[in-house]
Amino acid sequence: MPTPLPILLRARKQPAKPRRLRLSAWALAGAAAAALAACSPVVSIENADVPGWRATALPTAPGTLIEDAGKILNRDRMVQEAGDVPAGRYTLTATCEGGGKAFFAVSLDGEAVVDAGAACNGSREVTRIALPRSGTLEISTSSVDAPLIYAYQLTPAE
Repeated sequence: MPTPLPILLRARKQPAKPRRLRLSAWALAGAAAAALAACSPVVSIENADVPGWRATALPTAPGTLIEDAGKILNRDRMVQEAGDVPAGRYTLTATCEGGGKAFFAVSLDGEAVVDAGAACNGSREVTRIALPRSGTLEISTSSVDAPLIYAYQLTPAE
């Protein structure tokens, strides 16, 4: 018996029908605005009104011992000092804007106590600090992600 010949089927491809996108001018404008907003910084650091920003980002708390707010436009440290700070437990609350991270080095009479950091996205970072004795407290603020704006305050722990 002879072997049957295979049947070859030839598939015909139909040309694809073009799809029509129906986007309105408003939808395109909205998408463009959203894309630009995602790429733009929230705060223009160089032109920022630091006292105005600080008033909403980190209002002064009752009993604040030391506080500071400012701009870091390069990698220089910003140092604030307070003398005769009593021994005890404290809370360092810090915030910053501009991207990256800010660092807060706390020392008592020249001895390191704690290093704290804050992500510069507007959130508040809280660090608990215990000072074993009274003395001169120094808080040094720095960042490798300049420019940014920062604010912090040291208050007695509750």
